[in-house]
Amino acid sequence: MEILKVSAKSIPNSVAGAIAGVIREHGAVEVQAVGAGAANQAIKAVAIARGYLAPTGIDLVCVPAFANVQIDSEERTAIKLIVEHR
Repeated sequence: MEILKVSAKSIPNSVAGAIAGVIREHGAVEVQAVGAGAANQAIKAVAIARGYLAPTGIDLVCVPAFANVQIDSEERTAIKLIVEHR
């Protein structure tokens, strides 16, 4: 499954376009965000991606989970959103 990493500085519309593209190609994508700002941008992007894909008959669902990721040789906890079509 392809992984998209989102930061607090990510532009939700751009991330949404990436989500939509991966969903069209593979059917599912994992979105990772570390921190409150990044999680906020990721959730907004999923909502926008639903709007992009709904007219084509693709209904997205999002399953949240935690993931441990390495950042600068330090283990951090990320929010992992598994996004797939219903």
